[in-house]
Amino acid sequence: MHRHGAHLIDATSARFALWAPDARSVSVVLEQQPAIELLPEKDGWFTGIAPAQAGDNYHYRIDGQLQVADPASRYQPEGVHGPSQIVDVAGYHWQHPWQGRPWHEAVIQEMHVGVLGGYQGVAGQLSRLSGTGVTAIELMPVGQFPGERNWGYDGVLPFAAQHTYGSPHQLCSLIDQAHGHGLMVMLDVVYNHFGPDGNFLHQYASPFFREDRQTPWGAAIDFRRPEVREYFIQNALMWVCDYRFDGLRLDAVHAIDQPDFLVELAQRVRAAVEPGRQVWLVLENEHNQAFLLEQGFNAQWNDDGHNALHVLLTGETEGYYEDYKHKPIDKLARCLGEGFVFQGEANRHGQPRGEPSGHLAPSAFVLFLQNHDQIGNRALGERLSRLCPPAALRAATGLLLLSPMIPLLFMGDDDGSRAPFLFFTDFHDELADAVREGRRGEFAHFAAFADPDQRERIPDPNARQTFDTSRPDGHDVLAGWHGLYQQLLAIRHKQLVPRLPGSRALGAEVLGDKALSARWRLGDGSTLRIDLNLAHQAQPVALPETALRLFDSSDNAHPDSTLSPYSCVVSLLPTRQEAP
Repeated sequence: MHRHGAHLIDATSARFALWAPDARSVSVVLEQQPAIELLPEKDGWFTGIAPAQAGDNYHYRIDGQLQVADPASRYQPEGVHGPSQIVDVAGYHWQHPWQGRPWHEAVIQEMHVGVLGGYQGVAGQLSRLSGTGVTAIELMPVGQFPGERNWGYDGVLPFAAQHTYGSPHQLCSLIDQAHGHGLMVMLDVVYNHFGPDGNFLHQYASPFFREDRQTPWGAAIDFRRPEVREYFIQNALMWVCDYRFDGLRLDAVHAIDQPDFLVELAQRVRAAVEPGRQVWLVLENEHNQAFLLEQGFNAQWNDDGHNALHVLLTGETEGYYEDYKHKPIDKLARCLGEGFVFQGEANRHGQPRGEPSGHLAPSAFVLFLQNHDQIGNRALGERLSRLCPPAALRAATGLLLLSPMIPLLFMGDDDGSRAPFLFFTDFHDELADAVREGRRGEFAHFAAFADPDQRERIPDPNARQTFDTSRPDGHDVLAGWHGLYQQLLAIRHKQLVPRLPGSRALGAEVLGDKALSARWRLGDGSTLRIDLNLAHQAQPVALPETALRLFDSSDNAHPDSTLSPYSCVVSLLPTRQEAP
């Protein structure tokens, strides 16, 4: 199988390979050189060698007429509609030898590179994050998208790092600097669709897609085809091996109808990394396919846990929160005791969702209170810091950071940011109109936006102000929040992380409408107990007397037999001692 794209053979020549099964002819057009015809090969490939060096720009010309960027371009210095550029990432000189960190040490902060000021802006955050107790950063997708502003999920050239964020070598430098601070670097990748502007695959490689299967973004990608599978696997290998990303989070894999592709991708990545190197692979998967978490993937984002917590904290039950409005505390208890809430039960649409997950370790689940979707897909982008009492959020934060599940934060969480994070794009003309009106139409069935005049309040995704408003504001924050995160993560790293390998859930008991007690057997035989009360009234509970009290969000110096309103109490019981 050919390597997609352009690759240097030596300092003066490169090999080009394009899969174009609908094309009659393909040539590569390098600047200030005559077009060079590529040779047709079997299965729709066109390949050839041409004089070239790092930094040279080129296009492909299809059938003598259509001029396109390389779909496996490594860099687009002028955007998706400009020329591709040959890149020599191997020429970057790495400063920090790095083998990574084991998965049980993960405390991940998700970040958007653009609103933070590009790769250099993210680099400026590294020291503070490391000092807070974060052990990994996760970048929202950096694959080339149209325009200058986008969440990254509308990318059309997934091999090319977004040109407005910095050069490929600057991306290498960011990762290198992160390693110097002891931080892993993960990347969110999108293998389920391409964005609407700048993707020409339909015109010369229509077998990339299958019209008989439709997704929210159009025809599904055809993962039955080896050339298509190889395209995305080579992309994963590029990020992990060439750029030395420490992990990938695969976006919305429920839209990929060939789960064996995911298994193959995990196997190929694991086989490609050098012995001893830690690489993390994480899924977003609405189907809750537990079997994938035993097939080379470390974990899955646990939307169930988030959704139950969100309903408990805010009382909101519209949209997908409707699935959690009935006894949300029971659903949170199941999440803490078994991983997924939906393990085959029918959702609000009457469709069965999920697989049994109780046999999996707690570390197979990534828990979060917020992420880009859960904030930015709200009409006005509000964070929990504006949606629930600070004391309730403090208690939920104790659960997030001190449970054996893997905690995920969103940028600004550790400061208690109250700034919004909005949905933003940089489309133009008819596409801009369609995105703006489509965005407002999404909320027509929500009570607060049933009136068309109210929907006019929803920010225009394409307005520059929408992007600027989404920049984290270091001034509009909850008092003392950064210290809270430092305190909790210091406890996690000292008291829990050494004990996490071999942990298993012991179940959770519902104590009231918004209160529960959950227990885990840790790897050294001790028992972790978390008592949580998200109600505004006290809840009776039998608190263990012989336990080491790790954290009490109510700051109750003399705890009695009640859980204070909006409180989280975390206790560590001696080896093999059961909680009452």
